[in-house]
Amino acid sequence: MLNFLLQVSQNKMLLSAVLSWAAAQLIKIIIELIKTRKFNLSLIISSGGMPSSHAAFVVGLTTAVGLIEGFNSTYFAISAVLSLVVMYDASGVRRAAGNQAAVINTLVSNLENTGIKLDKKLKELLGHSPIEVFCGAILGIIVALIFV
Repeated sequence: MLNFLLQVSQNKMLLSAVLSWAAAQLIKIIIELIKTRKFNLSLIISSGGMPSSHAAFVVGLTTAVGLIEGFNSTYFAISAVLSLVVMYDASGVRRAAGNQAAVINTLVSNLENTGIKLDKKLKELLGHSPIEVFCGAILGIIVALIFV
């Protein structure tokens, strides 16, 4: 087990991805602190917002793979395709689901005005705007370039 942990801790590609994710989540907390003057630690595990931690995570990995294995390697190609799918999903499918949740929450709120009570609101901040994904991707590149 100790050998496994040692090997994982020395994997620069994995660590680049994790550090990129952590940096994005930390930036979300800082942005929230600046905007609201409130420290919201729950943002460390939240989805949505600026910058996209999903994009930072996968692009941090992809950049590190390219730097270590080569940008013409099969590993880089696999990682790049995975990154594109994740970023498309974050700015497309999950964003649309968040928009739908907002509409449903409005409908539920209107129903509650008639006396019908429902359990809870749906989470609306699921996906990312294209600029949030772009900023997350840039963050992933920067972290990988610094770390690797």
